[in-house]
Amino acid sequence: MAHVVVACGLLAEARIAAGPGVRCVVAAGEALRTALERAVADGASALASFGLAGGLAPMLRPGDWLIGRAVVTAGGRWASAPMWTDALAARLPQAHRIALAGSDRIIADPRDKRALYAQLGAAAVDMESHIVAQVASEHALPFAVLRVVADPAERPLPSAACLDLAPGGRVAWLALLKSLLAEPGQIPALARVAIDARSALRALSSGRRQLGTGLGSADLGQLVLDVP
Repeated sequence: MAHVVVACGLLAEARIAAGPGVRCVVAAGEALRTALERAVADGASALASFGLAGGLAPMLRPGDWLIGRAVVTAGGRWASAPMWTDALAARLPQAHRIALAGSDRIIADPRDKRALYAQLGAAAVDMESHIVAQVASEHALPFAVLRVVADPAERPLPSAACLDLAPGGRVAWLALLKSLLAEPGQIPALARVAIDARSALRALSSGRRQLGTGLGSADLGQLVLDVP
């Protein structure tokens, strides 16, 4: 059975991703890179990025499934494992096969979303996939990207939705409360974000059941052969 290590930014995402043949790590930035390097040293045969994403393409709506054919940043482009990606698309025929942008920060302003879409040609953005792609490339491991749109391109995110998470991918409730007390006018926008995120997590959970063991990798045999 393939041993797939899945990177998630949120604890809720990891709880959905967990299953036979899957080990999840929940972290961000350099902490995520360190965790993935440790997982590779422990014998991971493949890496995956799993969770929510921000929409950049106007066509994408909250709850839409995405399969990454590539991850792009201003500094590079990494192609995902082709056979694995094909297998995922067969299991998730409703998913859009797209390029995803990697970012070290939340893209909250619709103007910044439009600029990133124009610059990179990526239809969505998240904060983990580029780290997964880089580590996989450095170790000649296959990787896949599985994401669901949480916020559409035209919707701005309030400051309370852009706070750093607590360790382990949990909501920093005290910081959230302080943000709301300082800017109570953002509460309606935050409620809209919460509704969209709940819809996206439901879609993520439903799609996860279609993926099966090892996030759809179990049928691929020697995953190491699936490196572009």
